[in-house]
Amino acid sequence: MRWNKKGLIFDPRGKFPWAHNYALQPTPLLLNDEIIRIYSGFRDEKGVSRVGFVDVEAANPANIVGISPEPVLDIGIDGAFDENGVVPCAVIRHGERVYLYYAGYQLGYKVKFFVFGGLAISDDGGVTFTRYSRVPITDRTDAELFFRVIHSVIYEDNVFKAWYGAGYEFVTIDGKKYPKYNIRYMESPDGINFGTTFETAIDFANTDEYRVARPQVIKHNGVYKMYYYIATISSGFVLGYAESTDGITWVRKDREIGIGRSDSGWDSAMIAYPSMLMHRDKVYMFYNGNNYGESGFGYAVLESW
Repeated sequence: MRWNKKGLIFDPRGKFPWAHNYALQPTPLLLNDEIIRIYSGFRDEKGVSRVGFVDVEAANPANIVGISPEPVLDIGIDGAFDENGVVPCAVIRHGERVYLYYAGYQLGYKVKFFVFGGLAISDDGGVTFTRYSRVPITDRTDAELFFRVIHSVIYEDNVFKAWYGAGYEFVTIDGKKYPKYNIRYMESPDGINFGTTFETAIDFANTDEYRVARPQVIKHNGVYKMYYYIATISSGFVLGYAESTDGITWVRKDREIGIGRSDSGWDSAMIAYPSMLMHRDKVYMFYNGNNYGESGFGYAVLESW
């Protein structure tokens, strides 16, 4: 693959009190032929994230045409799984509704935090959202004790196919603890009830990797194509790529991703949290850069497969 980086789209710093900095995990929804709505997690001065959006031109995402003046999804009530932050992960239309799958953060005492997956539903085309429930739709299991969050959903053959990140441990690197999780696959008849049965889609390739995450799956010419990020001990964050004929068994082709960190600028130290959108004859990748998206998100356009 060959990508053409187009640069930073949106820097949230100083825009709103609730969006003091960071624009985490840009998650696009095609509103119509003209507009792409990109949901993101904007942090306040205390580091707590709420979901807002940036509307851009579909033909040229560098052109911003609207910004949500307030969160479309706020944090949960005290004590809830999402009391300390909500970040968008996947968005999909289902009939007349829009399903927003999101990560809910809760701080821990003996461990740093917990992250489980919630669902919010919009009946006005993605302008406002209401929680499906105050508890996660992907709650902890014995094999997914600390993290279990959906990041990509395709509705196909009357089934919701979901690829998600999950794990049960933290690792210590240079004296700091980091979550460790890989990419898994599960299905649901309604996009809400997923059960606990899963298949491992992308596992760690070696002991240097401690996280393969934020899977984004598209289907092109009958082949499932997955984009994700890889966190390594030796070289930080890079992007990865895999292919599958059934969406369950994957072949990693990380060297074919065709995009990496820049020599300088906003994505020179880190490139992570990719999200994909196919529109007409274009394939867009929206992603975060340095320090987990502190300066916002940018995009690239696919030039060749």
